[in-house]
Amino acid sequence: MIYNDFQGMKLSALGLGNMRLPVVDGDDSRIDREAAREMIRFCMDSGINYYDTAYGYHGGSSELVVGELLQEYDRGSFYLASKFPGYDLSNMPRVKEIFEEQLKKCRVDHFDFYLFHNVCEMNIKQYLDPRYGIYDYLMEQKKNGRIRHLGFSAHGDIQCMTTFLEAYGRDMEFGQIELNYFDYQFQNAKEKVELLKKWDIPVWVMEPVRGGQLASLPEEYAVKLKEARPDESVAAWAFRFLQGIPEVTVTLSGMSDMEQTRDNIRTYEEAKPLSPEEKALVLGIADEMIRRTSVPCTGCHYCTSHCPKGLDIPFLLKLYNEAQAAGSGDFIAPMALASVDADKQPECCIECHSCEKVCPQSLSIPKYLKEFAGKMGR
Repeated sequence: MIYNDFQGMKLSALGLGNMRLPVVDGDDSRIDREAAREMIRFCMDSGINYYDTAYGYHGGSSELVVGELLQEYDRGSFYLASKFPGYDLSNMPRVKEIFEEQLKKCRVDHFDFYLFHNVCEMNIKQYLDPRYGIYDYLMEQKKNGRIRHLGFSAHGDIQCMTTFLEAYGRDMEFGQIELNYFDYQFQNAKEKVELLKKWDIPVWVMEPVRGGQLASLPEEYAVKLKEARPDESVAAWAFRFLQGIPEVTVTLSGMSDMEQTRDNIRTYEEAKPLSPEEKALVLGIADEMIRRTSVPCTGCHYCTSHCPKGLDIPFLLKLYNEAQAAGSGDFIAPMALASVDADKQPECCIECHSCEKVCPQSLSIPKYLKEFAGKMGR
């Protein structure tokens, strides 16, 4: 197992994300305890010492099961991470109640790592609102030793992350972002890495294979990767890409079965980062995948000055592209739309076509907004 230094500790470069554990009869809230026990045992035996869970994973049962299964190991042999569930705005006034509940569910007296969960456009105002006291309470728990290291995860854009960092960045010890070769350009993940580097905050990675998308590529792309590295799995390429980014300290993988677990751990037995040519190969594959599903909006904003409804069309098309790329697993677009005023949603387009007349790309904007509204169930 590869280990990286963090404040005098040796953290396994690969961590077990407990968001996609094996379940019973397809019920996400019913974790298969024996299968999960086998996975955790294999992870511990293989040198993984970082375990990530959260309040809402598996319908609230992830913390319970992970806490139960980790009782079988010495508390000093692993690092446990959980998060304050700010993805649900109704939780904002309940930080003390939820934190105490999480400690009990996980059967620990402290969290080694704790995060502001999912900082994004939907909740940034609430996270920064002193009335909720979230920052003050978590800093108090850190002072009391019940949080050893405080950080945040973010699905928001660069501006959203910058706003959060300008408020709390001096106290953030790590930042967790969606980082993979698909999102390196698509979600500006490269710039997010640079932003964290500017703040001297090490990077934790989530969604390294984008919810499985980069582990099961279309055959035409998988063949190219196999030709370049015959002994590597398709999924391994995504991890090798991350091994070439020096700012990355921990990469979390939500493993669902022993086959995935064995393959991922095999990849982290030694570092084999991609060569410049191999990096260009995967980024080229990502570009081609994006072109096939995305609207080629350049964000020039000519359309917005001609929209009688004042819609932020480039932003809505960006979210449309995210929904297209993610498919049925999309959650970013709905969250981001929650921050948009009711009269600025995609379904508010009146199909006047004024935007099309000034679009340098000649995009059928009303058609895309209508499709987007349909995808969002509006």
